[in-house]
Amino acid sequence: MWISLCTPLLVSLILTLTAPWAARRLPPRTAAWTLASAAVTAAGAWVTVLAMAGFTLVGQDPEVAEEGRWSPRLLATDTPISRPVAAACTLGVLICAVTLTVTAWRRVRVLVDTRRDCRDLPAAGDLAVLEDPVPTAFALPGTPGRIVVSSGMLQALTPDERRALLAHERAHLHRRHHLFLLVLQLAAAVNPLLCPLARAGAFALERWADEEAGTVVADRGLVARAVARAALATKRTPQPALAATGGPVPQRVRALLAAPTPFRRGLAMVFPALMMVCCASLALAAHDMDQLFDSATSSHTTTQAR
Repeated sequence: MWISLCTPLLVSLILTLTAPWAARRLPPRTAAWTLASAAVTAAGAWVTVLAMAGFTLVGQDPEVAEEGRWSPRLLATDTPISRPVAAACTLGVLICAVTLTVTAWRRVRVLVDTRRDCRDLPAAGDLAVLEDPVPTAFALPGTPGRIVVSSGMLQALTPDERRALLAHERAHLHRRHHLFLLVLQLAAAVNPLLCPLARAGAFALERWADEEAGTVVADRGLVARAVARAALATKRTPQPALAATGGPVPQRVRALLAAPTPFRRGLAMVFPALMMVCCASLALAAHDMDQLFDSATSSHTTTQAR
């Protein structure tokens, strides 16, 4: 059972370490999907393994055992997981649940507060202008989604650069990048080892929006100039949502000035394969866990029959 429990953790660790490296060698859209999927898989494997290991201790509680109709004594004898390890896993699941809830609440609260603060801004379509000399611009998801741009940002850019900036923010809205970002943040909250992967995912989302904007304005160099000038003009980083000045701006500018990243089919297919291996190993671990409880149940039934 130890092997079946450790295998998904090992595969998820490989995903965690290699996905950010591979994302830099893939087109931004593919990279964003790969990183988000890897984050969900790795976080899910982590919590599932902790839950299965912890339940071997919870299952020894007489009331739980009576409900499940297995013998707590036999379960304690047959399980290969020691009580301290199982207790630590149970505590880990509780911590994951708390951090997940707190992170989700904070993110939703920030978005709700920001939408309330921006709802009275004068708008033209999806564009809302904030009368503020401090340059700022960000995409605010919701129904409908809005692009909030300060008057200071509009003054800092040329008309063509404004068009590129707005195309970048619209790409965030149309591609629902806020959902990708939320998934990455929740995965990192569940397992802090996923923080580098979440940062790589946030960068991939900005690069995805950059490339979308380059397609819209038909000039990737223009987008690079708009991003660079907006970043230089910005004196504070917008916190509630995705923004054109987010992420390592110099790296984004270099990527826009270079040739587009080619699609590497072999590299892109490695990660779905690893995710399938991780899910298959979780299924095997669940099967072994089911057999453990079945053994305690059948032995308990036999004893009662005697």
